[in-house]
Amino acid sequence: MSNVEFIHSSLADGRWFKMSIAEQMGNVGSEYERALRWKERGQTSYFEQALRRMLELFDLTIADPRWRNHRLKELCRVREIVRDQLCSEQPEPWARQDLKDYFLGFGILARNERDKALAARALSVKQ
Repeated sequence: MSNVEFIHSSLADGRWFKMSIAEQMGNVGSEYERALRWKERGQTSYFEQALRRMLELFDLTIADPRWRNHRLKELCRVREIVRDQLCSEQPEPWARQDLKDYFLGFGILARNERDKALAARALSVKQ
């Protein structure tokens, strides 16, 4: 992956592959929300930038060897659905909220993981 020029170069250099699936997909979801917001506002340039960032994060997630299992098919399919929905002139009306909810679940899980890790660290420092 090092022969490609990345927008998120520090993530592509290895940091991304240390994140949990929840953290990775939560970050993808943030870029999805940005792309959707710029598209709704008619800001084509900002939309295209956010879309490119989102697809790059999806591609990094798909390239993560830890997800070369039952998750790989889902990741590839979700990437395809999200791209189609964002790039379509007539997106499916059901998809927007469903995709927002899908990514929100990962964001909440990532936050819970982080809070749990912080609490465990605080507990170990007290002991």
